[in-house]
Amino acid sequence: MTADTLRLDIVSAEKQIFSGEAEMVFLNGEMGELGIAPGHSQLLTTLRPGLVRAILPSKKEELFYISGGMIEVQPYIVSVLADTALRATDIDEAAALAAKEQAENVLAGKTSAIDIAKATVELAEAVAQIRTIQQLKKKTRID
Repeated sequence: MTADTLRLDIVSAEKQIFSGEAEMVFLNGEMGELGIAPGHSQLLTTLRPGLVRAILPSKKEELFYISGGMIEVQPYIVSVLADTALRATDIDEAAALAAKEQAENVLAGKTSAIDIAKATVELAEAVAQIRTIQQLKKKTRID
């Protein structure tokens, strides 16, 4: 690791998804988008479901999806802890679209507050997965 890079670890409840060097990391914090560069001040915050973008030293961009979680930032170490974390290439687009449709149907019907809360979370996660897939497709077209 050099002064121009930081160590990035992305861990789900099941396994480590990524561990390596990055020049920059972008993700969605509770209060908005975060950009983390080497030397960033210490930070601990919750994360919203969505895309994690890592710019590697080779200038290659790696894309990941997280279902939310926590991030701990030290000046040269970024740890992303998520319930669910996937490489963007591992997301099942058809399943994400089906989950989105199902959640929208639950929200449109007359259901209990518990069902509405659960459907709202599922809808947010499905939309975040779909956005991650769209970002991956856009990146693939550019490369």
